[in-house]
Amino acid sequence: MITSKLTTKAQTTIPQPVRTALRLQPGDELVYQIEDQQVILRKAGSGKTDDPFRTFSEWNSEADTKGYGAL
Repeated sequence: MITSKLTTKAQTTIPQPVRTALRLQPGDELVYQIEDQQVILRKAGSGKTDDPFRTFSEWNSEADTKGYGAL
């Protein structure tokens, strides 16, 4: 089980194993889904086809997103 603490400002750090599993990058948006007494956390837009090239930082610039983001 992976845990993290909540600060007095209601903030937490997403543990590295979770960031890795969701392939999170700075600026990514997260979706929280509440079901009964559980919360499901997922990367926003993860219902779309995942872009395998997003993991390559050399192809993940703002110019690349602008030029090729709609493809």
